[in-house]
Amino acid sequence: MKITLNPDEKVVKIVKEGLKKTGGYCPCRRERTPDNICMCKEFKEQIADPDFEGFCHCMLYFKERNGD
Repeated sequence: MKITLNPDEKVVKIVKEGLKKTGGYCPCRRERTPDNICMCKEFKEQIADPDFEGFCHCMLYFKERNGD
């Protein structure tokens, strides 16, 4: 498993600016709860899922599975 930033630098810049404005909360979520602090609970659960491969909700991070 490998976690990387989105290769699209524009997306990374926009999301990181949003994170600064929200104090670390996912800028794509309206609720300011502990579950929505980046790296959010949803993506942590996706990381734990061995079958998941893809982007987090806000497209900042990408989880790549091992090629087993």
